Amino acid sequence: MPTEITAPMSGRIAAVLCKPGDQVKLEDELLMLEALKMENPIFAPADGKVVEIKVAEGAMVEANQVLMVID
Repeated sequence: MPTEITAPMSGRIAAVLCKPGDQVKLEDELLMLEALKMENPIFAPADGKVVEIKVAEGAMVEANQVLMVID
């Protein structure tokens, strides 16, 4: 079952640390979100494969926006 990774807060995507097709493990860093002048890592909530990345580096995102999908 696909899992959507969402932004915990509004901010800017500082780095995308994986690409579609990558295998990820629980707690792997997937993205770096810059918010409130701090870098906030976004971690994988489960093992899986990156199916889709919906944002690019430098993109502004809103809280709860879907950033990527893993399956």
